[in-house]
Parts: sequence; C-alpha cells; structure tokens
Amino acid sequence: MNPKHALHHFLLVLLLPTSAVCGDASVDRPAASYFEDKQRGWFWYEVLPEPVKKSQPEIQADQEKPKPDSKQPSVVQAEVDHKAQAQTAVEPQPLSSAWLKQNLEHYLNQAIDDPSPENVAAFYYLQRVMMDKAERFTNAARYVVMSDPQLDETVRRPVATYAANEANHQASVVAERALKAIAAQAGILFFFRSNCPYCHVQTPILAMLENAYGFKIYPVSLDGLPMPNGFFSQFKRDNGQAAMLGVEQTPALFLMKPPKQIVPLAQGALSLEEITGRILLAAKESGWIDATQYQTTQGIRNTPMLLPAAGSISPAVTQDPLSLIQALQGSAHLGSTP
Repeated sequence: MNPKHALHHFLLVLLLPTSAVCGDASVDRPAASYFEDKQRGWFWYEVLPEPVKKSQPEIQADQEKPKPDSKQPSVVQAEVDHKAQAQTAVEPQPLSSAWLKQNLEHYLNQAIDDPSPENVAAFYYLQRVMMDKAERFTNAARYVVMSDPQLDETVRRPVATYAANEANHQASVVAERALKAIAAQAGILFFFRSNCPYCHVQTPILAMLENAYGFKIYPVSLDGLPMPNGFFSQFKRDNGQAAMLGVEQTPALFLMKPPKQIVPLAQGALSLEEITGRILLAAKESGWIDATQYQTTQGIRNTPMLLPAAGSISPAVTQDPLSLIQALQGSAHLGSTP
C-alpha cells in the first residue's frame, strides 16, 4: 500500500467523532471516551449503587394499614362495665350455699397442703357456717311442714307406734273386706309343672288364699301331670293358654274375672302377703275397687295429692314462690288420688 494513502486513512479515523468509532453506549447520554476520563484507568474498581426499589403509592399504603379502633371512649367503657357486671353475676355471693359448694373443698385442700393455724381455722369456720345454715333450714322446714297438713306426712301415715298399729289394723280390716269382694267376682289362674319345686311350695299358699278369702283357684298343668303333694288334683291340661298369656316361668299366677278380664300377678313364687297386695293393686288398676278404698288397705289416709295437670302451671308462676304454692294448692284441692 502507498504510505501516503495509509497516513491519509489514519488521519480520517482520528478526525471522526468518538461515538462513531466506539458506538453508542447509551441512547440518553453518550459514554465518555478514555481520553476524556483517563483518570479512572482501565481497571478502576467502582462500586455500583444499589438499585432503588419502587415504593407503593402512599394511598395504597394507607389503605393497607389497620385502622385504629374508632369506638368512642364512652362505648368502650360501657362494654367494660357490661363484662364486669356479667362476671359479677356469674360469681355467687360469698358464704351463700352456692359459694360454699364451690369453695369449701378448696379451703379444705389448702388446709391439708398447708396446715397452718389460719388455713385450718378458716376451713372449720366455713364448715360451721354451713352447719348453722343447715340447722336454720331444718328448724324452718319443721315449722312449715307441721303448719301445713298438705306437707305433713304424719297426716297420711302416722309414725307414733300406737297410731301406726291402729292404721295397720284398719288397713287389714278394709283389705280383708276388699279381697272377699274381689274373690266373689274373680279367681286365680295357676300354671304349674309337676316337677317344679317352686310350684310345690306355692300350692299351700294358694290353698290358704282360697280358704281365707274365698278365691277360686283354676290350676293348669303345663306337662299334663298332677302335683306330687296332692294339692289341686282337679286340674286342666294346657291347650295353648300359657303361650297366649306369655307364661315363661312357673308358678305363674293371673287374676281372672269372667268373662274376658285377665290380669297378670306374677311368674314366680310369692308369699300370701305379696299375693294379696298384688291382687288389691290389680283390682284398683282395673277399676274393681276405688282409689280411696285401696289407699285405706295400705294404711294411708285418703288425702289430696299434689298432681297438677301437665301445662297447668306456667313458667312465670314458677318464678314466684307464693304463686307457685298457690298453684300447687289449687291443683291439690282439685286433686286426684292414685
């Protein structure tokens, strides 16, 4: 190449702008050439600044922040007072029966774990309070009961020995009369087996019942054989009657009133007193004797019973003791007997 031409090209390169030689490093701001920033050198260590994070708009930040409680101080105070009143309402009055029930055991455990004179004395003082309350209630209860014949149980059944003996005598007289009246219209259906030992011991009792009150005994043999002791030799064989009446055990006794009334008494051996008691109860439930007569057979005087009808006393009445007493007394005067 001609040296003049080479020199000419070299001068053209020097005269061109730096951006044309090196290229654009940035659209907004052209990069400085080495000649203009030669103090930095080729390998100058330079710490780049941290990138700035974009912050959210202040409006959005305000929306995300929890809003402070906007309640008025008076409203807050009212809520606090209401909670305090509710807590106070739950707690029973000190030394009341409910309070003693909740706290007496605590004082006992405290005295056991730490038997200091104060802890032990505190428990025994609280126990004394409870005992004094019980004594006061007992005295008041005795006075209330003896002042009201509807509450005094001795009106229904005397507890004094001489009076109780008289009540028993009257009961036996009325019971004998009632049993004889029942025997005139009803009999005893007796299912047995010849090999049943309980049937063997039941037959003498049934014979006593027949002789004392006149009950007719109708013996039925389940196995078709007679009793070995000779009682009730005139029997009938079972032809399905036992299955119809649900007989599962022997001896089985039924109170039978012609033409169709049959009332179960027992499936098992009974004493004479138990048999007569069940006969009287079955007769009362079947309407063969009245309730007053039945009460007398039990040695109990005929008194009104506190048996109000369902729904006859409203919930509002139960909130007032005097109204509740009057309502119960009214139901007793209308009263029913068993």
